[in-house]
Amino acid sequence: MTKPIEVRNPRTGKYDYVIIPPPPKLLAQQCTRARRAQPRWYQLGVEGRIAALQAWKQALLSERDRLMEALVNDTGRLSISKLEIDSFFSSIDRWCGLAPDLLQESAKNTAIPFIALQQSSVPYSLVGVISPWNFPLLLSTIDAIPALLAGCAVIIKPSEIAPRFVAPLVTAINAVPELRDILSFVEGAGETGANLIDNVDLICFTGSIATGRKVAEAAAKQFIPAFLELGGKDPAIVLESANLELATSAILWGSVVNTGQSCLSIERIYVAESIFEEFYHQLIAKASRLQLAYPTVESGELGPIIAEKQAAIISDHLQDAIEKGAIIHCGGKVEALNGGWWCRPTVITQVNHSMKVMTEETFGPIMPVMPFPTVEEAVYLANDSMFGLSAAVFAGSETEALAVADQIDAGAISINDAALTAIMHEGEKNAFKFSGMGGSRMGPAALKRFMRKKACLIKTNSTSDPWWFDNS
Repeated sequence: MTKPIEVRNPRTGKYDYVIIPPPPKLLAQQCTRARRAQPRWYQLGVEGRIAALQAWKQALLSERDRLMEALVNDTGRLSISKLEIDSFFSSIDRWCGLAPDLLQESAKNTAIPFIALQQSSVPYSLVGVISPWNFPLLLSTIDAIPALLAGCAVIIKPSEIAPRFVAPLVTAINAVPELRDILSFVEGAGETGANLIDNVDLICFTGSIATGRKVAEAAAKQFIPAFLELGGKDPAIVLESANLELATSAILWGSVVNTGQSCLSIERIYVAESIFEEFYHQLIAKASRLQLAYPTVESGELGPIIAEKQAAIISDHLQDAIEKGAIIHCGGKVEALNGGWWCRPTVITQVNHSMKVMTEETFGPIMPVMPFPTVEEAVYLANDSMFGLSAAVFAGSETEALAVADQIDAGAISINDAALTAIMHEGEKNAFKFSGMGGSRMGPAALKRFMRKKACLIKTNSTSDPWWFDNS
């Protein structure tokens, strides 16, 4: 028997929920059932799969209040939970609209007149998804929805830190007969994730570099593809010509939305020396107006730190910066309030790359601001990182910003805005460096990566090919 896992409420600190991981044998049986059911799902055709996902969406609409309550209990925040649910529904509609064109196949002529090419795509039978706790709903489904439309069966293992949202999703799945056998959730921690990798044909993982390495190694042993998004230390560069009112507002949102608990958060800010002082004073003024969502979820904009271990990391980064000479202008500490861990928006100056807050993923509402003397130095500092997920550039003209963006080693660059990939998923992007590996989870490639290409090469005449042996 596997041991139950108690789940902590991030607002109260109380362990008020329990999940029970399946024994390895039971998980293997669940995967086998899903793989056996997958051909029927694929044979529905794209229109049949769209109809099933739309039926799931309708079933979820009747579970919306229960889903909202579960997400709030998982994360301790309200406004972002509303946004997460709305984005999830929008994602279903968007992919249902795109799938028919993306999955269309056609015969083509080739360079050899009597050989035709029939190209087709075959879905991976069973896709596994291992998702994190910061956006529990969105990040458990961002890969699953396109995989389902491609014709795959999907099993999702959400984080054991935020699993409450699963119950209403499963209720809605059970209301759609076509989905019952090919879409499921499995609860558990790292051991369950490892067992899942052993039983699927492709794995998607979002999480830390340390765990991502283990996932990649396990997938390699199984000889299956792995798509990994492993976090970031996203830089923002603010050039001398930038609109400071716009830049400070965008960077504040990009840094502290969801209490900074996002892999695409702005985590280090480089500002031209001539505007440095004006920039950080504006940022302090705006940051100081934001409030904690305490004592109620409606009280302010910033929810609690969801994972208790993350509170310790944020505290460590702040303490390390202070000990090395950094100056805290607002916020600056992790607070214990009624059992939960909280952190106010924090602006820091006198920082450098010897500090953890400038080099390691903090995952909190921390805004370290550093001046640069030249654009070349700004680019060097932005690229001086093991991460390369995304970034932002602010300048007076699009041309000037793009010239800098072209030099940054990251997969998505927001121009005169911040963290735009949280809102818009149309552009294909790869994670650079240690921020991940595998195909883009955005744009058309996000669906096509779940398909294997098959080519039928068709001889169209009955004469001998010129390269055959001469048997006459």
